[in-house]
Amino acid sequence: MPARHGRLRRVARRQARAYIKATKNRSVIMRSPLPDALPPLDRRSVLRGVQALAVLSLGLARQAVAAEEPASAAAAYAIGIAPGVYAHKGHVALPSPENLGDMSNNGFIIGREAVALIDTGGSAKVGAEIYKAVRAATALPIRYVINTHMHPDHVLGNAAFEADQPAFVGHHKLGRGLAARADRYVAANRDLIGEAGFEGTKIILPTVAIAEPTTLDLGGRAIVLEPQKTAHTDNDLIVRDPETGTVFLGDLLFSEHVPTLDGSIRGWLSVLDTLSQQPAARVVPGHGPASMAWPDAAKPLKHYLEVVASEIRAILKRNGTIEEATATVGLSEKSAWHLFEDYHARTVSAAFAELEWE
Repeated sequence: MPARHGRLRRVARRQARAYIKATKNRSVIMRSPLPDALPPLDRRSVLRGVQALAVLSLGLARQAVAAEEPASAAAAYAIGIAPGVYAHKGHVALPSPENLGDMSNNGFIIGREAVALIDTGGSAKVGAEIYKAVRAATALPIRYVINTHMHPDHVLGNAAFEADQPAFVGHHKLGRGLAARADRYVAANRDLIGEAGFEGTKIILPTVAIAEPTTLDLGGRAIVLEPQKTAHTDNDLIVRDPETGTVFLGDLLFSEHVPTLDGSIRGWLSVLDTLSQQPAARVVPGHGPASMAWPDAAKPLKHYLEVVASEIRAILKRNGTIEEATATVGLSEKSAWHLFEDYHARTVSAAFAELEWE
């Protein structure tokens, strides 16, 4: 028995010394010196001591994990793409109860005094997730909620920010267009997402209308809002962060998701030509990766629009019909884009209606 007690005492000393060494640089530090001699120990006492050390270590590990959870949640939803600039990649999918309308990209920019949010997703619940991501990154007030255009997957999350009383900012034509479609947007997306997932969602119109390039102050950081001529829609707005060279393009840039047209195909191609001449360190598209290199990111979109326009003009030249166009135009592009079957024919139809009056 004395030899066994000696072995147990040595085990206890090793456990204690290992714990002291492991915790000497942490917030929990053992200050008392280890005694030169330990009192006689039985097996039960040693096992209780080892068990207590294990429980304490588990508690410390849980505290560390809990401390990391907010940062992890922000990283899971919105990634940092530049200093003080975060972006979220929405699903390339149709709205559903599973994705709650989270099908477009959004992000936020943090200044020294305030935050600007760019787009809010397709439901109040998606907006709430964006809100959590902002709060995980900063406690600064959300001063501006900026909508890049009127489509529901970019604006229906606005309600999640109403209580903070930010300025809701958009192109000067956004309010009129969104108000005209408000009932249809709400009804259609409630049906697709479901009552439970759509709870709390409502249309919030802009309180600040942008008719010319406008600078917004976030405190030591100025961002520039630039309204565009009719392109993807008649109310497209881009957001520049000169500090990092980041540009939020909204749906003026599609990647992965097949482009959709609700404005002018000629105007869209013209806007892409203009923007491609303007340098940017990175851009955030309305759909696709959270961040892309510019102007290379525009090439697939521009190619798609050029193919659609060219093939429609060829049909119009021989007095073909819109039915022929929607059945045949742009089929060579099918393998390059997701959701082609869901949206492509609509884009062809909208482009045909425009180009037949050239």
